[in-house]
Amino acid sequence: MPAETGLRQQLVVAFYNLENLYDTVNNPMVNDDEFIPEGAKKYTGEIYRNKLFQLATVLKDIGKTHSRHGAALIGVAEIENDTVLYDLTRHFLLRAHRLKFIHFDSRDARGVDVALFYRPDLFIPLTARPLQVVLPGGSKEAAATRDILYVKGYLAGELFHIYVNHWPSRRGGEVRSAPARAAAARVCRQHIDSIQAGQPAARIILMGDLNDNPTDPSICQTLKASGSVQALAKDQLFNPWVKHYLQGFGTLANRDVWGLFDQILVSKSLTDSGTNGLHFSQSLIYYRSFMAESSGPFKGYPMRTWEGNNYRGGFSDHFPTYIVLLKQGSAKQSGTLYLKE
Repeated sequence: MPAETGLRQQLVVAFYNLENLYDTVNNPMVNDDEFIPEGAKKYTGEIYRNKLFQLATVLKDIGKTHSRHGAALIGVAEIENDTVLYDLTRHFLLRAHRLKFIHFDSRDARGVDVALFYRPDLFIPLTARPLQVVLPGGSKEAAATRDILYVKGYLAGELFHIYVNHWPSRRGGEVRSAPARAAAARVCRQHIDSIQAGQPAARIILMGDLNDNPTDPSICQTLKASGSVQALAKDQLFNPWVKHYLQGFGTLANRDVWGLFDQILVSKSLTDSGTNGLHFSQSLIYYRSFMAESSGPFKGYPMRTWEGNNYRGGFSDHFPTYIVLLKQGSAKQSGTLYLKE
């Protein structure tokens, strides 16, 4: 890990749902017709460039309060392809970060996938592959959903297993669609079990838009996650977002109800601050006032890109989340749920 002092002896891992980051080119293999210049949204190159600018404005600063590097890893959701990922890495606001990315095309009907940005000076990937999620019959209208991205690599010299998720949405009703999210949770859980069988102390980070809240069964039961470090079994994941959610904080809002779908979970091995390696310190929702609606009935909500087919020039309908990892001897800081300007 780079030699730093005080607050800068820290690494940041983030997640951000980019809300329909499409290019403007029609792809006949997926349903992207509304995101082309001739489509319902009149999605022009000018809109696309402005969308990139808005997202880059956020991505460049996530975690800067805790590390001069910003985020070492950023999982993202709702991206169409590697073209939009490349355009983001080459954006003038992000170019100095020298981000690289890992991405696989999935079978999602809308053509949106997940990906992982990483700083090559802080993370060295070894292997990566998509984990396919098979939807149970009758749970969703679409026949396929996003794959889960699995990446193994060295973060600041330590071996980590990373999962980037975007679980099936609640479209069609929360109850009806719940089995689809449980199916995604099982894919993750089974893969984690296969790793922990040989490496009980494996260092694992699971992140994503899970389309469920921290207290829902797909996370607590199927994924085997708990909000209590003290009560964690050896194979369980620690979910620091339970306390945020129970205190009324969230990353997206609908009809005046906040949800906290964007979560980053860690294995029990990352909760021990007495080890010499990296360990979990804080979980935060990244918030700046310019990212939120400033007036009207949706005041305080994330400023979204679209209102129906009308371009609003916002950022995303989700706030990003991130966690801070420390090495032993780093200055520990008490966390806040939101970082203010």
